[in-house]
Amino acid sequence: MSTEFRKIKRALLSVYDKTGLEPVVRALDSLGIECYSTGGTYKYIKDLGIKVNSIEGLTSYPSILGGRVKTLHPKVFGGILARSDDISDAEDLKKYQIQSFDLVVVNLYPFEQTLSNSNATHSQLIEKIDIGGVSLIRAAAKNYSDILCISHRNQYLKLVHVLDSNSGGTYLQERATFAADAFLETQNYDGLIAGYLGSNKNVHFKEVKTLRYGENPHQKAVFEGNLKESIEQLHGKEISYNNLLDIESAILLSLEFDSASKLFAIFKHNNACGVGIGDTLADSFQKALQADPISAFGGVFITNQILDLTTAQAIRPIFIEVIIAKDYHPEALDLLKKKRNLIILKSKITAFPKVQFRSCLNGTLRQDFDFKTDDEKDLKVVTTKKPSSTQINELIFASILCKHTKSNAVVLSKNKQLLASGMGQTSRIDALKQAIDKADKHNLNLEGSVMASEAFFPFPDCVELAYKHGIKAVIQPGKSKNDQLSIDYCNENGISMVFTGFRHFKH
Repeated sequence: MSTEFRKIKRALLSVYDKTGLEPVVRALDSLGIECYSTGGTYKYIKDLGIKVNSIEGLTSYPSILGGRVKTLHPKVFGGILARSDDISDAEDLKKYQIQSFDLVVVNLYPFEQTLSNSNATHSQLIEKIDIGGVSLIRAAAKNYSDILCISHRNQYLKLVHVLDSNSGGTYLQERATFAADAFLETQNYDGLIAGYLGSNKNVHFKEVKTLRYGENPHQKAVFEGNLKESIEQLHGKEISYNNLLDIESAILLSLEFDSASKLFAIFKHNNACGVGIGDTLADSFQKALQADPISAFGGVFITNQILDLTTAQAIRPIFIEVIIAKDYHPEALDLLKKKRNLIILKSKITAFPKVQFRSCLNGTLRQDFDFKTDDEKDLKVVTTKKPSSTQINELIFASILCKHTKSNAVVLSKNKQLLASGMGQTSRIDALKQAIDKADKHNLNLEGSVMASEAFFPFPDCVELAYKHGIKAVIQPGKSKNDQLSIDYCNENGISMVFTGFRHFKH
């Protein structure tokens, strides 16, 4: 069996980007580790005044085909793939005079960076498809029992720390961790290439895009899918993991409204903090902003319209992360592009997805998408006082917003404007209190507003509190064993209530 701890005696370094490599090379030299390297990396190390051996000297074979073949040789891969606990492997090493490697340091040709260059030609992209580097990474990672594999320059500092902490050795668990990262690196790299080649042939390959980080900077993340089929980026910085989640939430809400409704919404942490429908798009924006101008800072803005100059002028002074629209008037686009980092997107999505996926434990959950949009024909009036036609339209508007808000959720609205919402609470009364407090904070008058809940009221406490703050109509799914308690309170206090029969949990 391979030993838990292994001293590093020989290292192979073959990197495209030399950034940050010097501390690694000096650490290896100080530990007396014998280094072998390829063309550019060999010259870089030699210019530092550090002893290094060339791969050509090891293989007795020059780099050929314009550098396409450098490391693809048995004396290289035999030294990487040989198993220290295998007698047959040891005999082969001796027979063919192959020495084993204990460390492989590689970073790959910059295919992703080249792909992002709109001026890059097809032939330039093909030449940025790494062969030897990927092969070295996979071979070293496969043989992690004996070899430490470094597959990206962002691991250099960690490598130096490992070498220093372990006096030039590595432990099995360290090698296994780096190996897992190595296979993720090659997976992402191959995914980008597949996506590019597939798009050229109208073949839909799954894109694997490495993101800056996950929900937090210490988390790695990738996107797997066909992002270009969903959105088109017109301007701005790279889209992040959290941006993508907010973008999806915003687009899904926008799909609930047709183009006749001039929708403008502001999202933060996957929830709408402002939504408005006005006579003009600029009016809609002001309604959305008024609901929570504080949360709008750094938010994701969306409209289902073509964004006009007037609205763009109103948006420009605000710091936002992302704006999404059906399209942009040229003057509006030029104005927004003056915000250097603003991510400007066109949504290509025109229908709800059929299914949703999410990870769970060591597997995946799959469900039909909640495509049900509450409609007037669904409504059952359960109180003596019937809602007016204006209230019915407002109740449906509020219910749609509630469907796209994290449970437990309560939404308060008036005149097609989100006044406030309470979300993510462990009790429905707390969600309502949160919404009321937020409306009060922003001086929004709740008198004559409506309330929507994405699930039934287990107790009458929510309608009691709603009445005290001037709320006149309520929409909820119903089907609680205590429904009658809420109905009775509404009847006693002149509140209209309708049941939809559909629950819209969003966990």
